[in-house]
Amino acid sequence: MEFKIGDGAIVLPPLHITIIAIIIIIFLVRWSKQLEIRRFTVFFYFLISTYIAPIFSHSTKEGVFQLWIPLGFIVVLIYLFSSKRNHPSKIKASILGLCIAIYRLILLYAG
Repeated sequence: MEFKIGDGAIVLPPLHITIIAIIIIIFLVRWSKQLEIRRFTVFFYFLISTYIAPIFSHSTKEGVFQLWIPLGFIVVLIYLFSSKRNHPSKIKASILGLCIAIYRLILLYAG
């Protein structure tokens, strides 16, 4: 979507991505209110969980094949289960981040 304002324009992502982003923000704000202290950490768990990284790369005649994994989610999951501070809202935020990471993986492999 594009909104023209004078000489400039505001360009927004497609409508379905905008709606999904609004729903994600609503969930994160609701889950952050469940924490008594350090409410902003839910957002960090979400953002770290969305990180994907290549773990294997192989060159072929057709191009380069790379195997990607949601490394951020794995790191957050290990941290949450190794510490005593695993609140359910942090786990929910990291699972939501995993969903976004899987979406990014699908876009990466399909595109």
